[in-house]
Amino acid sequence: MKPTQYRCASEALLRRVRQSGTIPALHPLIDLCNAVSLATALPVAVFDLTQIGGSLTVRFARGDERFEAFSGELETPPAGEVIFADAAGNAHARRWCNRQGRRAAVGPATTRALIVVEALHADAARDIQTALTQLTERLGPQAHQPMRLTAQNPLYRF
Repeated sequence: MKPTQYRCASEALLRRVRQSGTIPALHPLIDLCNAVSLATALPVAVFDLTQIGGSLTVRFARGDERFEAFSGELETPPAGEVIFADAAGNAHARRWCNRQGRRAAVGPATTRALIVVEALHADAARDIQTALTQLTERLGPQAHQPMRLTAQNPLYRF
């Protein structure tokens, strides 16, 4: 990846906050993941598991996968790009988890979600653990149990 052309998701989020002073509220779980990403400077992705066909695998693209951007545009990641792909040939994230797609985006109907925190630097294990601890503390004991995520749920206010 070209770091000046494709910014890390957490870097793009930090730049947005510096420019506007805020980020829009999207969904309680997305808002929580964005807050943890801002606090740790790590990319935090969240996927709606009910929208993923089979298992989700981090792998190099073959060049025939389908990626739906948030704009609705359909793209084909080039062969060799790191993607999060499902068994149905859909790419749900590109450039590791730096660019998430629309197909598995969390929304009001989400009942099962996967949260991914990424890092590759020297202190990555420590920093990922910090992010996971922050997420677990906010989500509480329900983190591994089914729950309905709504803006009115006080568990997700921060």
